[in-house]
Amino acid sequence: MLKSIGKLVDWFEERSGVIAMVRPMMDHHVPRDAKWFYVFGSATLMFFTIQILTGICLALVYTPDAGSAWQNLVYINEQVPFGWWLRAIHGWAASAMVMMMILHMTQVFLHGTYKYPRELTWCVGVLLFVCTLALAFTGQVMRWDTDAYWGIGIGAAIMGRIPFVGEWLTHLVLGGPIIGGETLARFFALHVFVLPGVTIGLIGLHLMLVLKNGISEMPKPGAIVDKRTYRKAYEARMKSKGEPFFPDAAQRDMVFLGVMLIVLIGMSAWFGPFGPNEQPIPTSIEVNPRPDFAFLWIFAVLALLTPQVEDFLLITAMPVALIFLLALPFISNQGERAPSRRPFAVMALVIIFTSLTVLSVLGVQSPWSPKMDAWSSDSTPPDLLVNRTPLEMAGAVVLQNAQCRNCHALNGIGGQRGPDLTDVATRLSPGQLVRQVQQGGGNMPAYGKSLTASETAALVAFLSTLHPPNESPASIPGAELEDFKNYR
Repeated sequence: MLKSIGKLVDWFEERSGVIAMVRPMMDHHVPRDAKWFYVFGSATLMFFTIQILTGICLALVYTPDAGSAWQNLVYINEQVPFGWWLRAIHGWAASAMVMMMILHMTQVFLHGTYKYPRELTWCVGVLLFVCTLALAFTGQVMRWDTDAYWGIGIGAAIMGRIPFVGEWLTHLVLGGPIIGGETLARFFALHVFVLPGVTIGLIGLHLMLVLKNGISEMPKPGAIVDKRTYRKAYEARMKSKGEPFFPDAAQRDMVFLGVMLIVLIGMSAWFGPFGPNEQPIPTSIEVNPRPDFAFLWIFAVLALLTPQVEDFLLITAMPVALIFLLALPFISNQGERAPSRRPFAVMALVIIFTSLTVLSVLGVQSPWSPKMDAWSSDSTPPDLLVNRTPLEMAGAVVLQNAQCRNCHALNGIGGQRGPDLTDVATRLSPGQLVRQVQQGGGNMPAYGKSLTASETAALVAFLSTLHPPNESPASIPGAELEDFKNYR
């Protein structure tokens, strides 16, 4: 039997050359000290493979039609045998792939692995990270629920701010001026065909570069990367002290991958699939959308910052950061690799992770968010209506009917997107209140065309009464405007 199998393998190898092609990957030597720090790349590849396999199964029953996609996912969850589990595995594998990619890139950056001769390996890895995020975003769109719909709207708004080409890019991605059936079809094509194809190509290139330049050793203080001597010395060390990837080093990868696979299956069974939540209704403002975890920090930035800072961060800072990551191995491709000898790199990593973690937590908590039903559900506190004139009482009615309470609280009751108005008269004079209402400012829209002159006068009359009894209202042009300039 064994002899027959051997002959069959020889026959197949003579005609295909598969073993000869795979053998260099199995036999290439890696550093003996390349232990558990080096398993994140293999885990990323495993989770991507799981997404491909589960995605093929889902594509057989998913309908990329805006009118039926939501109902189709509900059908998969409730009617298709184990459909909910298949969706859960696909979704959790996507989140795990993002996490493993972040850990892998963090380890590479912290150990200075991007230095000579692995500059191109790092650059391809950065592009793979961008593709991973793009797959995660387009995957969220496939759910075609409230989160997906408003996520597309936010993404389109960001693209629309790009000078010169913003409008063209928005039309290209949406398939028109608005979110519609063409939008889902285009995102489906991106998620199922374009992005996986690009990612597979980049993975092949990345593996080829890893085989060509080898896996870096654990960094040691004083071990300098010198382009004149590094490659020859590295190859000599691999011949004398290295170990073959298979089976020696691959054992650690297999153990970690097995543990991650068990965790993935368990979490999928316990927590279930991602959505879909409420069906998208474009005309409804009674929504509270949330992006997936990889984009929560962007959600928090949009909620906390003024439009001017948003434009800089999203349109300028992010592309600059991407360019910097691609240029990093060419800016610093020699010298020390040990983290203890690169304090600025460690400090930068700590600042980035701390910032993203804090912003992601704030993104979950809806920082300074509007309360869409406050105008109808949160009444004006009675103590603010005592001894008011008819004009001032009419202003309190305008404050409710114009839905100002959705963003502004009174005595802490109402929306928190703008400043509390309980003591607004101590900050703004009547003239400044008129200008703020009519012209807007910061992120506050202008209501000059929405309110009549009499409504504005009544509103300002009421707002001018909102100050503590023991504190005089503002009356000078130089009254503090900072709260309203930072209005959200």
